[in-house]
Amino acid sequence: MTTALNPLETTTRAAKADGRKLLAAYVTGGITPDWTDHLRACRDAGADLLEIGLPFSDPMLDGPTIQRASDRALGRGATVEGILADLAALEPTVPLVAMTYANLVLHDGPDRFCGALRDAGVTGLIVPDLPVDELGEVAGAAERHGVDLVLLAAPSTGAERRREIARHSRGFLYAVSLMGVTGERAGLDPSGAELARSLRQLTDLPVLLGFGVSGPAHAAEAARSADGVVVASALMRRVLDGESPAEIGAQVARLRAALDTGH
Repeated sequence: MTTALNPLETTTRAAKADGRKLLAAYVTGGITPDWTDHLRACRDAGADLLEIGLPFSDPMLDGPTIQRASDRALGRGATVEGILADLAALEPTVPLVAMTYANLVLHDGPDRFCGALRDAGVTGLIVPDLPVDELGEVAGAAERHGVDLVLLAAPSTGAERRREIARHSRGFLYAVSLMGVTGERAGLDPSGAELARSLRQLTDLPVLLGFGVSGPAHAAEAARSADGVVVASALMRRVLDGESPAEIGAQVARLRAALDTGH
């Protein structure tokens, strides 16, 4: 008997089967009063997935831009409950993926946390500081509530651990392009392409490359070795600089065009 896929993995697998490169656009929850308008603009401009950062005061992998975005959201009084309430009213037509740290997931228990995600229409979860050998309770809660737990691998991840991560990831596999924090870069580190190619040999899940994908040229380059990209800091910098949802949407449209044309 074939197990039914959750909405996130259904979407990512369908795109891969069609030869479509996936675009995941990131927005920090609560960064502006109209933050969900940024989500809508990204969706309408061609993002296949919307990644929502749940702000945390002590992020491990976030570089200066995402830290500033989280600080701004927290300063505005953003909470997990408030962000999820906003998402519940969004009526998205693409999958929503929450990204946060283990402290927030474990605070009230993984079952309650994943249930709240489900109730808000979120079907994916990324917890970058949750190691593959400590997934147990969180993975079980995510599965019970129909939330795909997306795992990350980095260039430093050893061969056996890469295989383990590939076995346990759901929705897609997140390839971290470099050893460092998130943030815009002048060029993509070659280690990211090598990692993406390696992971694609280990799984039939789509592999998305993130960290440092800063513009259309980077997106097109990354997609030559991966099944798509995650773009975060390059979008949040624009929001922090005051760009409107329409302007953010225009940048996402440029990223979409680069992925579709390959340049």
